[in-house]
Amino acid sequence: MTLTTLDWAIVAAYFVLSIGIGLAFTKKGGESLEQYFVAGRAVPWWLAGAAMIATTFAADTPLVVTGLVAAHGVAGNWIWWNFVMSGTLTVFLYARLWRRAKVMTDVEFAEIRYSGRPATFLRGFRALYLALPINLIILGWVTLAMVKILQISLGIQPFWAVGVCFVITVGYSAAAGMWAVLWTDLVQLVIKMTAVTLLAWFAVKKVGGIGALKTGLEKHFGSIDTAISFLPPAGSVWMPMIAIFTFLAVQWWAAWYPGAEPGGGGYVAQRIFSARSERDGILATLFFNVGHYALRPWPWIITGLATVILYPNGVIVNGQPDKEAAYVQAMVDLLPSGWKGFMLAGFAAAYMSTVGTHLNWGASYLVGDVYKRFLRKDASEAHYVMVSRWTTVGLFLASIVVTLNLSTIEGAWRFLLALGSGTGLVLILRWYWWRINAWSEIASMLASMVVSVTSILLIRNPLPKTDPGYGAEEFRIQAIVMLLTVAITTVVWVAVTFLTKPEPASTLDAFYLRVRPGGPGWETVSRRLGFGREPIPGGAMSFVNWILGIVLVYTALFGIGKIVFGQLWMGFALLDVAIVCFILIMWSLKRQEKAEA
Repeated sequence: MTLTTLDWAIVAAYFVLSIGIGLAFTKKGGESLEQYFVAGRAVPWWLAGAAMIATTFAADTPLVVTGLVAAHGVAGNWIWWNFVMSGTLTVFLYARLWRRAKVMTDVEFAEIRYSGRPATFLRGFRALYLALPINLIILGWVTLAMVKILQISLGIQPFWAVGVCFVITVGYSAAAGMWAVLWTDLVQLVIKMTAVTLLAWFAVKKVGGIGALKTGLEKHFGSIDTAISFLPPAGSVWMPMIAIFTFLAVQWWAAWYPGAEPGGGGYVAQRIFSARSERDGILATLFFNVGHYALRPWPWIITGLATVILYPNGVIVNGQPDKEAAYVQAMVDLLPSGWKGFMLAGFAAAYMSTVGTHLNWGASYLVGDVYKRFLRKDASEAHYVMVSRWTTVGLFLASIVVTLNLSTIEGAWRFLLALGSGTGLVLILRWYWWRINAWSEIASMLASMVVSVTSILLIRNPLPKTDPGYGAEEFRIQAIVMLLTVAITTVVWVAVTFLTKPEPASTLDAFYLRVRPGGPGWETVSRRLGFGREPIPGGAMSFVNWILGIVLVYTALFGIGKIVFGQLWMGFALLDVAIVCFILIMWSLKRQEKAEA
């Protein structure tokens, strides 16, 4: 791709802006660990929510979505659309509980919910597990995607260009911490959403408009329903029934996955900790789920569908056909001067927003839950901030090693899904059942890791990648691995729960007074404390709001899609349903606030 002076000026302006934001917040971020990792718990909902959306819009996501729709049509996105149920559950059941816990990381939760050496071990082990293997895999696949983007678009040694992104990203995230990450996330979200929307417009224009796009897709897929149907058509060869069942009925609550953790957690929880109130935490997470699932995907999907016509066999990368890379090739071929620079800045923003968050998130575990908790308990705040900055740099250097050993982005995505399978239920129930103890979580993590890795090694796809049935077999195997992992892990952790002692009454009482989770699972404790049988925060309306939230996100998602494909009446009808659900949710939340006041 040939860049003009204007293109390079746009890219340079973006980098200067990112550096400026980092410098502006360096002093504030260095005041304390609380400022560095949770922005002093003073973040408004719109900033926290926008940062969540920006973080999950990484350099790899447009490429992965392009690969999914090129292979399976729009319905291929159900591999991640099913997480709407888990995401909205966090909004209405867990966001306020996380805010009340007043922790700095979600693994710190272990030592306020549990007691003794098992709780200490769980906190340290989970901090290292999330900060190193899990976090580094994510950083690795995001960097791998950026390498592919720069290799195709600029034709230069890609690690030099990634190195520039690294220096700037580590610079602002290490120097200023969460405040810089949040504000750069907001700026980056605006830039990258504008960029991908423009690319979608140019791609549709190139194929001759939406009508021509649908005609071309019908020829390629055999029917227009196969191409643009939101649900897999009945009898779809690529989506076996066992996979549909797993996605819709099991995966969303059983699997731990970044951004859609059962019971909340990860960098979503970190943003909730940063919110200035319970209300801000709830609204931020609601904003995230609507933006993440309903608003953000359509520019990627439209461009991905256009690449099916423009590059029916993908593009050649390292001697192999690559459908994901067709997204980058469309950027190279279709954008005029000026817009190419803007799009490149958009990809840099996508890369840097995710990397900045994961560096800060991982460092919060290593410093707050390992270094400060176990190695140096009585140092000054300035010392801990200094260690945090150097830890941030070290994490990125370690991620480069992981990048060099990842073969595909989608493969890493699926491996992470399998690795987190089986832990979801215990992460949900620990909030609402007093009998869950530290050994329950430890057993679920260990069992899930052992069973998933063993299953992946033993159950291999017998078909070559060139076989038409390869993709369907991959989905079937993924479903089998998840079902096996969930079943065995659940049996293991339930057995361990009842074979080990419950947490001491003093620990349970202190946790209940701090968080007030309510519900029948805590009745023994709440009555002992003199509160009687308290309902969960929000009562039954929390579950009603959860259902309304699911309907809100899906009707907004499908309504926008219907409008894009020219089915205006159906599209606006679905959006009307989404608006009604939103109004009911806001009315319900306002009533809850008055009742609590």
